[in-house]
Amino acid sequence: MWPKPTTLRGQHVTLAPLSLTHLDDLKEASADGALYNLWYTMIPHPDGMEAEINRRLLLQNSGSMLPFAVLTPDGRAVGMTTYMNIDATNKRVEIGSTWYRKSVQRSPLNTEAKLMLLDYAFAGNACIAVEFRTHVINHQSRRAIERLGAKLDGILRNHMVMENGTLRDTAVYSILNSEWPTVKAHLSHKLSVR
Repeated sequence: MWPKPTTLRGQHVTLAPLSLTHLDDLKEASADGALYNLWYTMIPHPDGMEAEINRRLLLQNSGSMLPFAVLTPDGRAVGMTTYMNIDATNKRVEIGSTWYRKSVQRSPLNTEAKLMLLDYAFAGNACIAVEFRTHVINHQSRRAIERLGAKLDGILRNHMVMENGTLRDTAVYSILNSEWPTVKAHLSHKLSVR
């Protein structure tokens, strides 16, 4: 399996291999702010959380996803993130299917989580590129991706059929291995001045 499951620890967040032990915390996290009601993103309803965890674990077993639970310093799961669309041959991953409970959004948690995921991809697994994808109208997500230092590669038009039947245009961003030292310095600086 590439990349290998691991636990990534920081000051503000720990990313641990996702398991059903995180179920109750993740149900509560999804209910915080009723995030599952956002039509332009795919956040599981508390009642569907067990199925979502199992779906991600099945994708991990197939080698196409490496899911993490996002934990606060006290060990409480407040969201999920993944390496997905894993391409071991071409050393590429996408960081996606990420969501956090409303009460921890806009905190150092996301910056540090992305810093650790990017470092594990580039330094730990010799990735040549890391992608991010989001709905073209998800401006909050797009701004967050751009603040990381990712560059817009383009828009995939009519890329996906959403649960409500609408068609999603997907904004695709990436960070290249040659850009990683600068992006890492930027993210580390952002964390140090908080």
